[in-house]
Amino acid sequence: MNRAAVISVRDLTRQIKSTLENEIHLQNIWVRGEISNFTHHSSGHMYFTLKDAHSRVKSIMFSSANQRMSFLPKEGMMVLARGSISIYERDGQYQFYVQQMQPDGIGNLYLAFEQLKKKLEQEGLFAASRKRPIPRFPRTIGVITSPTGAAVRDVLTTLKRRFPGVPILLYPVLVQGKQAAPSIVKAIEVMNRHGEAEVLIVGRGGGSLEELWAFNEEAVARSIVASRIPVISAVGHETDYTIADFVADLRAATPTAAAELAVPHFLELKQQLNQYKARMQRGLFKMLEDSRMRLARLQKSPSLTNPHRHLQQPQQRLDRIKEQLAYRIQSKLSAEKQRLIKAERNLGAHNPKQQAAFSRKRVEGSSRQLIQAMKTVMKMKRSEFSSQIRHLDSLSPLKIMQRGYSLVYDAEEQRLINSIEQVQPGDLLKVKLTDGKLNCQIWGMEEDEQNDSRKNRA
Repeated sequence: MNRAAVISVRDLTRQIKSTLENEIHLQNIWVRGEISNFTHHSSGHMYFTLKDAHSRVKSIMFSSANQRMSFLPKEGMMVLARGSISIYERDGQYQFYVQQMQPDGIGNLYLAFEQLKKKLEQEGLFAASRKRPIPRFPRTIGVITSPTGAAVRDVLTTLKRRFPGVPILLYPVLVQGKQAAPSIVKAIEVMNRHGEAEVLIVGRGGGSLEELWAFNEEAVARSIVASRIPVISAVGHETDYTIADFVADLRAATPTAAAELAVPHFLELKQQLNQYKARMQRGLFKMLEDSRMRLARLQKSPSLTNPHRHLQQPQQRLDRIKEQLAYRIQSKLSAEKQRLIKAERNLGAHNPKQQAAFSRKRVEGSSRQLIQAMKTVMKMKRSEFSSQIRHLDSLSPLKIMQRGYSLVYDAEEQRLINSIEQVQPGDLLKVKLTDGKLNCQIWGMEEDEQNDSRKNRA
């Protein structure tokens, strides 16, 4: 037996648990089944079994999850449960850990609610940055609800009690049934088209999930989002939440609360106005008192009791300034006259005719010097050129050839022959003389003895 392959029961259980928890198809899933062996432990946790006609699975719902439930599970109840599969390590048994549960009769509606909620949230329709503020003092309020329910009476009564005289536009709609959603959508569109209301209250009284379902329809949600008029959602009781609540600019727990959020209470406004009035009166009284005291101080000041005394010193100062100004003007004029005289002298010394004659003489002298310098340079350059010509002529090959030398080329005149190693007997050669060329053929070759001895030494 391979001992390296042996693992403990604990490690085996943990590996199976890890495999189940990493399987995406076993996480965050919905299971439909009947509750049996239900136990609500004193710790708050719920232990039960979900079963159908063919199988069963042990399940647990911790208190942190079941505290948010709107019903109490019972033995034999059909439910829809959302959760994940894992293993209880102590018993090595897999269990269904439930996070959410709904009675099966309305389970499909809850699934549709969650799917639409997730979709609209991903589109950013729930974002707080998209929502608009409700006007503080709306001039007209639009109410979209059933004309016969308790909600409309609560809204109208609250509005008249808190802000008497505010115009209310009631648009009656269906709030339950298949035609409820189109009715609500049309009402919102009509209210926006007319543009008379500055805020809309859209809602109804409490009820079951099926009764409130019109406010979970996608068409109603998108019409609220598209509304140019701010919308207050007022659906059901405080514990009821609909898609309309999430997309509305403001969610009210009840229709009555919506009316309270739509308008301020006139008594509170009256009290604030009285407070502002009292503060303004106190401020005015204090301002008057301060002004009165300031006037009294001014009446006693020397500036008002004897104004001529305060004018004497400025008059003396003005006389001194006039004297100083006259002195400075006279000094300035004298300095400018001296500058003018000096400028006239300088101008006379720089007479244009004299300047032109002097410049002409300088140009003539410079021209003579330039011509003499050019002649000298030309003479030197001619002497150097003659010397170079003589030197070049002395180095010319033609001069050497006139002394009896000649140049030997191969038959094509492509190569100059200067060694017997470059030719062999029978080769044709051309010998260039000063007055022509000789076509020759080699009949024999003799090597210089000195050159032969140098080769032997090498």
